[in-house]
Amino acid sequence: MIPAKLPYNETERIEVLNSLKILDTVADDDYDNLTELASFICSTPISLISLIDTDRQWFKSKKGLTACETSRDMSFCAHAILDPLEILEVPDARKDIRFIDNPLTQIETPVIFYAGIPLNTEQGIPLGTLCVIDHKPNALTSEQKEALKKLGKQVERLLLLRTKNNELTITKESLKKHNGLLKEFASVVSHDLKMPLANLILTSDIVKKKYSNEIDDKGKEYLDYLKKSSLSMSDYITKILDHYECISYDIDDTQQFGINDLLEDVIDLMSIKDNCEILTPEKNIDINCNSTALQQIFINLIGNSLKYGDKEKTIIEIEARDNNDFYEFKIRDNGRGIEKEKLETIFGLFVTIGHLDNTGEKGHGIGLSTVQNLVESLGGIITVSSELGSYSEFVFTIAKRL
Repeated sequence: MIPAKLPYNETERIEVLNSLKILDTVADDDYDNLTELASFICSTPISLISLIDTDRQWFKSKKGLTACETSRDMSFCAHAILDPLEILEVPDARKDIRFIDNPLTQIETPVIFYAGIPLNTEQGIPLGTLCVIDHKPNALTSEQKEALKKLGKQVERLLLLRTKNNELTITKESLKKHNGLLKEFASVVSHDLKMPLANLILTSDIVKKKYSNEIDDKGKEYLDYLKKSSLSMSDYITKILDHYECISYDIDDTQQFGINDLLEDVIDLMSIKDNCEILTPEKNIDINCNSTALQQIFINLIGNSLKYGDKEKTIIEIEARDNNDFYEFKIRDNGRGIEKEKLETIFGLFVTIGHLDNTGEKGHGIGLSTVQNLVESLGGIITVSSELGSYSEFVFTIAKRL
């Protein structure tokens, strides 16, 4: 018996194999289906998906074999990975110098025939094989070899998918850690910036009241300006925190709810005045998604319609549709509208269109950027159309989540 040599890139190969986190995992139908097919196509009692570890070969999937692993020194597959591009076929192991006296050829159900196709990464690093085994001499036809190669490609795709999923898991954990730090930062910002602003607002009120007889009208005007600026800055900080808070929503945290039930909660939160009418969808369709994220979208869009309404009566129409793969929502108001040349940039962070709201304040350019981030995180897109002096209409979709 001649044990297989180590591949020239053995250290890198073992690192890649370990990074898959696949060794010693439970059986998987996706892999088992391929070994079943390999055994059937090649007419062999045994087929394996074998991964070559440092000192063993471990079977991710096995057909016709009870053992989970064997020593690498005895492994036929350890020889197969030395030529990553070709099938290793051994018609009769008892007549092959590499496998004479191999313990696997001496057992009650011996390995006599072997054919294995290496399983490679995208970079060409062999991790193991898809192999078929017989207890008697055998040989594959050209059609069987071609089929075994194609099945090997399917195993490689499964391994690649596992790699991508592992990378996504790592990225998700990193984002969770980042979001945790962001929340801590938001808490510090809220305390260290908003509290002094609150003190400024309170102090300006106290000074204006206590020293009213000693301050002339110009001084009172300055105090009002100080209070107004402080309130504006406090609101600005709140919106920034809301914008980055939306990134930390767990989009996978889904619930099922009626769209009109959610909209009723939004309307209750917003203290709608008598000169505004909100028309909700005729049908209360069921939605399955992150309700907090969708609620935040509607709060921002309805809030804009209220702030920039210029008609005697503000009318906001909301529609909802259940399409095959996504939900579609439309919100239209009869407000002052948006200039055509500004529609393309309206979703940019800190981008404003220059209009003053109904309280005489200029927007911060944060709300619509937040909306777009939320829509995209829910697997959808958002568009806007408008006619100056007539209406604004936002249409957005979110992907259905099973």
